[in-house]
Amino acid sequence: MMRLVLTAILLVLLTACGTIGLLPTSQLVQKAIALQLEQTQQQLNQKLDLDFQGLEIKRLSISQEQPLTVENLPAFRVRGTYDLIIKLPERQLTQLQQQFEIYLQIQREGKSWRLLLPDKNSKDNQAVWRSYLIL
Repeated sequence: MMRLVLTAILLVLLTACGTIGLLPTSQLVQKAIALQLEQTQQQLNQKLDLDFQGLEIKRLSISQEQPLTVENLPAFRVRGTYDLIIKLPERQLTQLQQQFEIYLQIQREGKSWRLLLPDKNSKDNQAVWRSYLIL
């Protein structure tokens, strides 16, 4: 009986240790999408002179987390859907089931994550990434 209890405790501890900080959480993914949308929003504000009051992400659903390596650090390609609410001065726009694909990279110390965006201006055949700290 004692062996069974110790085995169960050991399995719980090993499982908990194995998943801490290794996979991006829903909250992290939501922050990364918000960061990416804010950059797009700023560009639209400048070009179209719109007055965005804010963005809200709801019903985030992650369908795939694919591990990969970018510049010798672990990263993930994360796919899924979310609902987006765009707040304007006199109304709200709702866009349902928006698909996303983002790249997230955990840093060497394992305490912070970065959003990776491919640099479309790169003239090399090799992928070049821009990186943004997710707070």
